[in-house]
Amino acid sequence: MAGNEHQDGHTGTADPPAREFRMADLAREAGITVRTLRFYRERKLLPAPRREGRIAWYNEHHLARLRTIGALLERGHTLGGIADLFSAFESGRDVGELLGLDDPLVAPWSEETPVRLTPEELADHFRGDITAENLTASLDIGYLAVDGDEFVHISRRLLDASTELVGQGIPLAAVLEAGRQVRAHADALAGIFTTLIRTHVLSDVLARAAAGEHPGPDEVDLITGTIDALRPLSKGVVEAELAMAVDRRVRAEVTQLLRERGCEGS
Repeated sequence: MAGNEHQDGHTGTADPPAREFRMADLAREAGITVRTLRFYRERKLLPAPRREGRIAWYNEHHLARLRTIGALLERGHTLGGIADLFSAFESGRDVGELLGLDDPLVAPWSEETPVRLTPEELADHFRGDITAENLTASLDIGYLAVDGDEFVHISRRLLDASTELVGQGIPLAAVLEAGRQVRAHADALAGIFTTLIRTHVLSDVLARAAAGEHPGPDEVDLITGTIDALRPLSKGVVEAELAMAVDRRVRAEVTQLLRERGCEGS
């Protein structure tokens, strides 16, 4: 049909032009007053509009932000907490950097599933604990990244574990500090297994590479197969040692508690 033809002769449906609003129109679309919109701007809850002379133009991103503010307020969150949430968008790392998507040469060992979260969903997971300090810690540790108007948590299992711990009454700040310490110990464990691979699997290949030789297809297949075989072995060793360490610690704690109670009762 003639209505679907572009000027270059191709057919198809053209993308609709991006909508823009003046301040009064944006306020009406969002269901708020112009005064409220100005207040949000003063609190820096909205990004700066596009200016054309003396006219400020807002777009769909601003409208989505206003609707998110309304949803968070309805959930009982304060404007201060909402401001902290939005500031995380500005300081957050790119999702590709978080997930290592810029390094296609190394296949990931982990099998974690990233989780996309709207600001409302993230706030619901940690109600009352969404603070600038906690968001900064989550971004620094690498639990969160930003993708458009959404957060991306690096791991469904870590998100579920954090949510459960907070639900048990542990402050999110303490959970994040524990996560930071676990990350440091995990890096040390990874160093042990990496050294094993480098010393006993890749030593000959690395020596020849230093001399200017490149590994052949058979060597590459052998290295890849060996590393794949080490994946479940390393996980099994860490899980077994962690389980036994927790057993030892729990038994020691219970024994100490019973000993103290026995002393008190005697």
